[in-house]
Amino acid sequence: MISFETALQKVLEQVQNYGTEKIHLSKSENRVLGESVYADRDFPPFDRATKDGIAINSKTLERGERFFETENIAQAGAPQLELKNSWKCIEIMTGALVPKQTDTVIMYEHLHRKNNGFELVQEATKGQNIHYQGSDVTAGTELLRPNLRQTAAEVGAMASVGKKEVMVKSVPRIAVIATGDELVDVDKKPLPFQIRKTNSHSLQSLLKKQGIASNCYHLKDDKKALGSSLKEYLQKYDVLLLSGGVSKGKYDFLPETLTALGVEQLFHKVAQRPGKPFWFGIHKTERTVVFAFPGNPVSTFVNFHVYFEPWLDQTLGVNTSRFSVILEEAIQNTTPLTLFKGVKLSLKSGSLYARPISTTGSGDVIGLTKIDGFIQLAPKATFEQGREMPFIPTRTLL
Repeated sequence: MISFETALQKVLEQVQNYGTEKIHLSKSENRVLGESVYADRDFPPFDRATKDGIAINSKTLERGERFFETENIAQAGAPQLELKNSWKCIEIMTGALVPKQTDTVIMYEHLHRKNNGFELVQEATKGQNIHYQGSDVTAGTELLRPNLRQTAAEVGAMASVGKKEVMVKSVPRIAVIATGDELVDVDKKPLPFQIRKTNSHSLQSLLKKQGIASNCYHLKDDKKALGSSLKEYLQKYDVLLLSGGVSKGKYDFLPETLTALGVEQLFHKVAQRPGKPFWFGIHKTERTVVFAFPGNPVSTFVNFHVYFEPWLDQTLGVNTSRFSVILEEAIQNTTPLTLFKGVKLSLKSGSLYARPISTTGSGDVIGLTKIDGFIQLAPKATFEQGREMPFIPTRTLL
């Protein structure tokens, strides 16, 4: 049995590179950018009005004029107009090009409509309410860099520069594999000795959050059938995410089966709780990475976030989201194992505080719905109230 730190190091030593691919912009959210994105023109591309109102030449203000007869109307999406009479105005809508011979926009709220024009009821300043061309960025500016995970904001930015197709990091082909005769589909009523599949659905949902579609399989506790199926999956996929079949039970055939199929065991069992029986290896010729998690739902959930997520992040070139939180109450780890304790967060005076949540153990899948993530407790140590603790988020906090 190895330490958590050693196990994580061994996992990260197997980081892979799956190259890049072009995909449609509409499918790029949650994917990792594989290229730089540049502004194809100035932003904004022209001087634009930021308020509905009138556009005037500020020299009229200097002359003390307060009434402006309407000469025309500038609409967003229409060609640029020109003010022909400097003492008049052009009504202008938000987003419209500022007309030639004008340099100031006055919002309707600061005007009084009178006859065929507008009277100024509040002082105006030259240049106000204009978003000037290139004031955000100029053409050729690098807007987005590689290794950035795409959110709706990045998708919008790419749309603004005409990126119909986007170069992204290719994600691994992943098979999610549940093992065990006791498992039945979620739409089936379990017999007294059966349970519904949970790990497969949790893992597929977690992968979807990473922008990865996966295929799901269920393998029975039959050594021959297990070997035949795994041989096929090792050739077909880049990563196998298994749950169950790695402990000491008489029907836990995975370790010996994987070894017989040419998967090099890099470690089996980690000094941690939950998730101690974790098995990890890589196929010697196919280079398929195998994460074989224990079957208990919390163990699988923890190990996905603790090991697979950092491995995937480094494979794709992004940083893993990790930060510290403050203990709301003292907690003790009397075991020689690294503990991952579920906590609920609260925001107090600008800091995140963690309150440990009691669960019934590694089979308490319902308990996962009550936490925001896990704090990491070093072996045989006491942690006082107010101490900063390493935190592993399991849900989006903001």
